[in-house]
Amino acid sequence: MSQPDPRHEDYYFNIASYQPSWRSGLRAIKLANGRRLGRLRGLSLTRSWLLWERTDDEWFADAPVVLDFAGEQLEIQHQKFDELSITWNTIDPFRQVPYPDFDLAWRDDAVAELARLHARTVTAVDLLEYRGDDMANGMVAVGIGFGEDYLVIQNNLDENGLAFGPPQREYYPHPIH
Repeated sequence: MSQPDPRHEDYYFNIASYQPSWRSGLRAIKLANGRRLGRLRGLSLTRSWLLWERTDDEWFADAPVVLDFAGEQLEIQHQKFDELSITWNTIDPFRQVPYPDFDLAWRDDAVAELARLHARTVTAVDLLEYRGDDMANGMVAVGIGFGEDYLVIQNNLDENGLAFGPPQREYYPHPIH
């Protein structure tokens, strides 16, 4: 099997077939993805994938967070201070990711708090608008409720971040119905 060509336009971080769809601002993100995000309610999280750098045994947080809800795969990625990409069903986490200078592999067990949410049912989906007094003001994160548990996929200054529990007070929730 041939290796992906990193110069080919169909590759991003050498993730085959993945092309981010960058948007900024609550309105644009909700318009593009709100309806589909709302349909996640009632589905169970079957797997969650993070791209892992095996040499240093750490999360490669620049790559998308992949959440699989029984075949409906949500792919979330942040960059810069306010850009969010939400894509659907484009990443194959069983496919190798050859990237120069890094030994990368998709893992669904790397973060225990995230793996603990597997088999849990989505009870709420929110777009979380950051209202702080800094340059990230207006940034949008994705919040997913699992009963009493809550997952936030947020922007951690040009890369993804995960938070568990209620969102920070600077986030204003916009529930997706």
